[in-house]
Amino acid sequence: MKRLAPVFILLAGTLWGVMGIFVRRLGEYGFSSIQIASLRIICGAVIFLMIVSVRDRQSLKIRFRDLGWFLGMGIGSLLLFTVCYFTAISMASLSVAAILLYTAPGMVMLMSVIFFREKLNGRKLAALALAFLGCVLVTGTGERGGVPAAAVGFGFVSALGYGLYSILGTVMLRKYKPLTVTTYAFVCGGAGAMCICHPAEIFHVIQNAENRAVLVLLIFVTAFLTAVLPYLFYTVGLSFVRASSASIMASVEPVVATIAGVAVFREKLTLAAFGGILMVLCAIILLNLPAGRMTEER
Repeated sequence: MKRLAPVFILLAGTLWGVMGIFVRRLGEYGFSSIQIASLRIICGAVIFLMIVSVRDRQSLKIRFRDLGWFLGMGIGSLLLFTVCYFTAISMASLSVAAILLYTAPGMVMLMSVIFFREKLNGRKLAALALAFLGCVLVTGTGERGGVPAAAVGFGFVSALGYGLYSILGTVMLRKYKPLTVTTYAFVCGGAGAMCICHPAEIFHVIQNAENRAVLVLLIFVTAFLTAVLPYLFYTVGLSFVRASSASIMASVEPVVATIAGVAVFREKLTLAAFGGILMVLCAIILLNLPAGRMTEER
């Protein structure tokens, strides 16, 4: 499992990377971006509760004093990240929002130094630089004019929320199993999502869909493939890989998103994007070289 941890994180990033395919399909039904994000979290919570109730009900037992940590993961990370990210997209281009989001590995690295006393070394810094520059090249600049200050603010807050999952998850994994941590993160996030997603509008869209069964199935498949599996993989990976390294390896997400765009939507792959893909892959390889292995025991 220790050797497979980087693979789990890469699988998480890969599944997050194909999320756009499902999001576009759900958007065609009339859901807003915030509603799609909320549906992923809410349905993800339902799926996790079903898994835990069948597989290991004992995993639902937590200490009451730890509830605040799970609220932080669910609302302060999952929900905050998603809402701010989609808000940034609505105010600026997708590429600009993505670039701001992928400042998260740098934030995680700094927070890991402060809270976990991780040591910075040349390999980590080089991998961080390669991953970020690669993401910039993959997504492109996308804006000729100025970017609204509010969009920049929401973008950085989305990165903070994205990074907080790695930090808070690392703390909770010292006490609980990965399944417990992920389940409660989604349950808390789902509770918060219910307050902002306008459930009546969601039911109205489902009720008026030509094939309601297909739409409901699509919603749950989207939640399972782009939320349940990747977050479970990522949380398991965090059990063996330092948060700073995990967040950099997850930068494979925009690479997969670009490839999916080319394969599914016939988007053009520019030379710069191809160079960015190579830079992100080099960052991942750099982190997993034997001499700099980041999967040491805690």
